Amino acid sequence: MKKSLGVKPLAFPTPVWIVGTYDREGKPNVMTVAWGGICCSKPVCINISLRKATYTYDSIIERKAFTVNIPSEKHVKEADYFGIATGRKTDKFAVTGLTPVKSELVDAPYVKEFPLVLECRMTHNIEIGLHTQFIGEIMDVKADESVLGEKGLPDIDKVMPILYAPEIRTYHGIGKTLGKAFFIGKEIQ
Repeated sequence: MKKSLGVKPLAFPTPVWIVGTYDREGKPNVMTVAWGGICCSKPVCINISLRKATYTYDSIIERKAFTVNIPSEKHVKEADYFGIATGRKTDKFAVTGLTPVKSELVDAPYVKEFPLVLECRMTHNIEIGLHTQFIGEIMDVKADESVLGEKGLPDIDKVMPILYAPEIRTYHGIGKTLGKAFFIGKEIQ
């Protein structure tokens, strides 16, 4: 029997993504988000949801651009810090020693040390309630060559992305491969 837990944001897992923006003065900033995902395959788009109170919110509205940086497990402390500190008062890049890189495609920085980066042009913003959902068209995906696998695509075991458990507030790594998508289900037929 299942027990009701009430209304909670408990969809497992959620990503740990670092959103990069420039503020009004051109200072690079990053923040951690967990509310997001791929939302369209043509055009290829991603969504993130932020509260208006965040420093990043105004930067996305003004610049109409952001990056989604996918940190590896070795940067879990920095990812957590990016969600704790505010860019209004802190230069998060200086404190962590990580490097901002100016995107050549969108008006936003990305994190050099993170293995996977999506450069996005904001196409829509939708007020939902406490959060605003930003939809960004992915203009390019950049990956460190060290995380590429078969067919030149990122290998999840090499990227080692961080997952977040909402409400429980814990970070996790990925688990073992369970099977090939669009293939193992055919065994049921």
